[in-house]
Amino acid sequence: MTEKLFRLDNRTALVTGASRGLGRRFALALAKAGADVVLAARDSKRLEEVADEVISLGGKAFPAVMDVTDRSSIEEAYSLAEGALGPIRIVVNNSGIAITKRLLDVSEAEWDPVIDVNLTGAWVVAQTAAKAMVAHGLGGSIINISSILGQRTNPGIIAYNAAKAGLDHVTREMAAELAKYRVRVNALAPGYIETDMNRDYWETPPGKALISRVPMGRLGQEEDLDGPVVFLASDASGYVTGQVIGLDGGHAVGFI
Repeated sequence: MTEKLFRLDNRTALVTGASRGLGRRFALALAKAGADVVLAARDSKRLEEVADEVISLGGKAFPAVMDVTDRSSIEEAYSLAEGALGPIRIVVNNSGIAITKRLLDVSEAEWDPVIDVNLTGAWVVAQTAAKAMVAHGLGGSIINISSILGQRTNPGIIAYNAAKAGLDHVTREMAAELAKYRVRVNALAPGYIETDMNRDYWETPPGKALISRVPMGRLGQEEDLDGPVVFLASDASGYVTGQVIGLDGGHAVGFI
């Protein structure tokens, strides 16, 4: 009985930023739990590759070319996806970018794209999903991918930090407004996760210094995200909404 709570059979999920990295990982985790998956990103070739992976797991996949900075692109892709796989009941809002610039050096031209993708884009995707979920009357789960840097500082990525802090509060506000429609809204806030893109950095002295500040004494691995995203997508979290759940090995509560 408990195992069934975590199953996502006969449900459709949409994952943004699904062409690579953590977005791909989220998509595969949901597919393994039984969901059909809409894969959204700008890179159509990579989306097709991830779609093949989902299909190999026994699920259905729909590659949806989507630019999260363009409302018309979001709405068009969302409509096509629902036409292909039916009502979307799970959304993982994962698209994100970062620019490494300190406060005194970052320009408005560098600030704006980070806010546009990580905050405004995430809000438009979530709003689009919420409107559809309310119209369908089936309820749903919106999962925003935040960061521990929405809750604590780290020099050099002020725009990213600001966007994730904003996304945390958008999550809470949406949860409060949508609860009466059986639409739950939560966020996952990963800490330092080892990926193909950053693996070399963790072997450097600065990288090792950051790892030493994690109370669990290790980096997060991509598989550490599988359980939490399936939990929030599934009926196992049916009474959970408005939460920002840290996945950081205790980093946010560790001693500095």
